[in-house]
Amino acid sequence: MAYRENDTGTTQTKPLPKDTKKKDVNKEDLHAQLEEDLALKQHLELRVERIYDVDPEVQKVALESMRQEVRTSISSMTYVPKLLKFLRPHYRTLKAFYETMLDSGLKESLKYRLLGSEGDICSWGHEYVRILAGEISQEYLMRQSEDAPVDDLMELVEQIVAFHMKHNAESEAVDLLMEVDDLDPLTEHVDITNFRKTCLYLTSAARYLPDPDDILFMDTAYSIYLVFYEFASALQIALFLDNLEHVCEVFTSCDDLLMKKQFCYILARQGINFELDDDMVEDDEDRELSQAIINNVKLSEGYLTLARDIEAMEPKCPEDVYKTHLLDGRAIAGANVDTARENLAATFVNAFVNAGFGKDRLMTDLADSSSDGSSGNWLFKNKEHAKISVVASLGMILLWDVNSGLAQIDKYLHSDDNYVIAGALLGVGLVNCSVTNDYDPALALLSEYINKEDSSIQIGAIMGLGIAYAGAQDEQILNSLIAILKHENVPHDVIAFTAISLGLVFVGSSNGEVAQAITDALTGRSVSELGQPLSRLLVLALGLIYLGKQEGMEATSEVSKSFSKKMRNYVDITLLSCAHAGTGNVLTVQKLLGHCSHLENAETSQGSAVLGIAMVAMAEEVGLEMSIRSLKHFLQYGEQKIRRAVPLALGLLCISNPKVNVMDTLSRLSHDTDLEVAMAAVISLGLIGAGTNNARIAGMLRNLSSFYYNVPGLLFCVRIAQGLVHMGKGLLTLNPYHSNRLLCSPTALAGLVTMLHACLDMKSIILGKYHFVLYYLVLAMKPRMLMTLDKNLEPISVPVRVGEAVDVVGHPGQPKTITGFQTHSTPVLLAAGERAELATEKYVPLSPILEGYVILVENTEYMEDN
Repeated sequence: MAYRENDTGTTQTKPLPKDTKKKDVNKEDLHAQLEEDLALKQHLELRVERIYDVDPEVQKVALESMRQEVRTSISSMTYVPKLLKFLRPHYRTLKAFYETMLDSGLKESLKYRLLGSEGDICSWGHEYVRILAGEISQEYLMRQSEDAPVDDLMELVEQIVAFHMKHNAESEAVDLLMEVDDLDPLTEHVDITNFRKTCLYLTSAARYLPDPDDILFMDTAYSIYLVFYEFASALQIALFLDNLEHVCEVFTSCDDLLMKKQFCYILARQGINFELDDDMVEDDEDRELSQAIINNVKLSEGYLTLARDIEAMEPKCPEDVYKTHLLDGRAIAGANVDTARENLAATFVNAFVNAGFGKDRLMTDLADSSSDGSSGNWLFKNKEHAKISVVASLGMILLWDVNSGLAQIDKYLHSDDNYVIAGALLGVGLVNCSVTNDYDPALALLSEYINKEDSSIQIGAIMGLGIAYAGAQDEQILNSLIAILKHENVPHDVIAFTAISLGLVFVGSSNGEVAQAITDALTGRSVSELGQPLSRLLVLALGLIYLGKQEGMEATSEVSKSFSKKMRNYVDITLLSCAHAGTGNVLTVQKLLGHCSHLENAETSQGSAVLGIAMVAMAEEVGLEMSIRSLKHFLQYGEQKIRRAVPLALGLLCISNPKVNVMDTLSRLSHDTDLEVAMAAVISLGLIGAGTNNARIAGMLRNLSSFYYNVPGLLFCVRIAQGLVHMGKGLLTLNPYHSNRLLCSPTALAGLVTMLHACLDMKSIILGKYHFVLYYLVLAMKPRMLMTLDKNLEPISVPVRVGEAVDVVGHPGQPKTITGFQTHSTPVLLAAGERAELATEKYVPLSPILEGYVILVENTEYMEDN
């Protein structure tokens, strides 16, 4: 640089002359390149002229020369070869020449391929194959409509599928086969390198396909997994299809006993009733151990191991959740009033927060009762029907620990107070929830009480049976409960809880006998009885029988024609919602949206329709987000009954998953002028934050407890929501979906839906004398953990990476499946949308998805770094 001073005295730089020699060299290169391009252009133009030569041999040589040069020209995804650029002006000439020889068509690539010389389809490159595939799908549809043969097209399809499968384009191969309605060629071309990506695409695409195409896709993925001995993935698809024959086939196809134990953990998480036989596990002792895993006998032990590991064993009292010391004086003064409703709320908070820990400060901590009197006297601080929830809370605190739980609840069964006995019976059901015991203690205890004269004792025993045996499809319970439905002079509330228990025990079974019994009970009710709030449970019980089954409920819906128009609408909408729950069926969502428009006499069924939208759309992320947007429109334009159901639907869509946009909407609705909308919003804040300890929701609820300190009903809802947010001290989830959101536990979804339908009439049910329906949530409570086990099924601590799950469907190569991860040692907690990966190569997991209990085996190829 050279420097000179300007007029102002400052210094400016003056550029020196650039390197002229380098400039001359660049000019020479450019000149040579232009000459080369000109020569290529003239060469091509000469070839184009030669195709009009009178001599066929000259024509042939010219065409062959152009063909070779096009095929050998270098190309990339972002760069078009010069040769094709120079040929482009002559495309019409070449096409016109071809048309003088034969008739022309619209699908030119396909037409010329079928008419031209046969050869390797791959030699023309990836873009050519993609265009050809698109034209084949159009031609196939046209020929199908004309009943024309498609054999020549299917030959091309075979070649294209083979090409795509070899070149990391599995999704394009599946798409083409989907267009021509034939997935069979896929199984011939999958290999060890691409079967996982192929199956991932198949299972993901199935969510967006109508019935029966979705089943076909899933079956194909199942068959491929079996061929490559990926048994755990095959089992998950068998459970998705609800095909117990496939489940049995997976067990019999696998020879590894340890792998079969991993299957048992997957079955246990799904919560289905499944009995192993000699063909599945030969040795009696091994079969007994495997069956115990399916029966969740060790669930309490594993949960407490997790709690001890993260130091969460210390019992919490309601005040630890309320944190009233952080609020202003007004709220504290209001909170200290020892009212019956406040005590009842504290009971639920205590039950939810200490769920499964076996210890708390109100019901089990007898050591402290002598000093302050709180533990022994808590039951007597509650009156009448509140005692049912108080004693039942003991079952929640001792959740999954059957032996210890029954021993502690037994003393309440000998009480003189019918409400205490009812609570103890419900507690027995809660303790046995999700756990199957060979001796059936719950059935033995509860069946003695279901025919008692006192309706509260009857309801306690019947509800306990429904919770303890949800999904069990037990014939003994069927006979006992149907007898109650058929019995005359049974109170309406007993009938409603009997029906819902039958619905839970036979959830998703399409059992005609149960459906008929519930239908008869409905038709036998008077108009005044059908108008009562609990009648919605009768209708829901009918829907639960067909939960997720899509078809099969037509006969039952025919019976509804004998009801009044108002009742018929309610039955039809509830059946439709339940039958398509978790399917993402767009047509069903459209029907339900249509029902939420301004209709006469549709008030009762509209709340069910709003919940139905959430039930159907909760299966996959795209439908879920679209539903949230639709529900927000209802808040602006919907009628009052619809607006009251919207917060509950949002709560179901984002259960245990505090999405910020939904959280803000519910926070706004919690101050709504309509108290029922506000109560639904408050409960839903608890549902979306359930088991997450979310600090923002906890802060919102604290402020709401101050805002509503003199509105008893709303304050009660705030307390319940606070208990839910801190549920299991942050170790539990209510999300019915697991296995990377592939599988939905039917019993968990049934429990959630039952509680939400009860919330549609909050004042009469939750705030009335049936508050204990909140305990139906126990069916969805599961530890949100990853616990790794060694070959002896003992916990083993290994490093894992936990991060936000990334959607890798259809991505080429080996993309990262998690982002923003942190490395922890197991056991670890998994939040909604998180995924775990092993951070060591020393072990190999027996499950492809690291959730719940995962058995690890040592990697024989692993070598420690020195």
